Amino acid sequence: MNQPAEDALWPRASAWLQPADENPNHCYDLGLIGIPAHLTSISPTDAHTTPAAIRGALARYSTYSWSTETDVSVLSFADFGDVLEPDSLDGEARTSSLAAAASARAGLLIGLGGDNSATFAMARGVFAQQGQPVLGSSKAPTAGLITLDAHHDLRDGVSNGSPVRRLIDEAKLDGRNIVQIGIADFSNSAAYAKRANELGIYVIPRSALRDRTPADVMAEAVSIAGSEGGPIHLDFDVDVCDRSVVPACPAAAPGGISADEFRQFAFEAGRYAQIRSVDLTEIDASKDSADGRTVRLAALAILELAAGRLAL
Repeated sequence: MNQPAEDALWPRASAWLQPADENPNHCYDLGLIGIPAHLTSISPTDAHTTPAAIRGALARYSTYSWSTETDVSVLSFADFGDVLEPDSLDGEARTSSLAAAASARAGLLIGLGGDNSATFAMARGVFAQQGQPVLGSSKAPTAGLITLDAHHDLRDGVSNGSPVRRLIDEAKLDGRNIVQIGIADFSNSAAYAKRANELGIYVIPRSALRDRTPADVMAEAVSIAGSEGGPIHLDFDVDVCDRSVVPACPAAAPGGISADEFRQFAFEAGRYAQIRSVDLTEIDASKDSADGRTVRLAALAILELAAGRLAL
């Protein structure tokens, strides 16, 4: 894919992202980590190629939002690098460690997957850094989780289909502090729908989004996930989108949300300081269309999150 010509009056978003320095006391408005998880995916994937592809796609965009008349480059944005081999218990520990360290230095931490298994270890690390209880503690958890996803991700075992269940079982997350947006028809089983209900998870299905705005939905989700006053992690599983706009998401189905709706959800999420971390997962960059539309959408989601942060 040819790179666009350079123009000094059109600074690129890729130049805005800078390597984090080694000073642990230097904090940033936004932070970025890569989590190239892919080996435990239910279906074979090369999602480990995606963090680099999304970083590269930032070169396609500027830092100026015409709609809000703001330039997100006024925010500091630091890249804390990629987790080495995240697909193991040791790899998950490395992911949680990097997420915790980066979250301590960033107002909003963005994680680039990788498959959806990355959500578990990233959220666990951020929650720990924010003082949430670990397994075995008698302290009540206050953290919350919001997912934009076609699937419940409540499977048993360790895979890209189990991060929500693992956060409940292994990180003490209360199911009543979980909101799942975009759950799709014919993409889940009755057994997992029942499990979600029994765990107290609040579901806003894809069908309900047809009559509501992203701003309204996100406000409700934050009020529920953040009801205990703790930090919120937001999982953007990009297969919540219509398959036509995310060809690099193997589990996306026809009838998902549009690219524009996805961008609106990202902007609205950025507006809530209680959302401390976000991941973008389930993109296999090696399967993207020739125009790179899926990784470009993920890059735009980063910019929308930043624009939302400026609207706080």
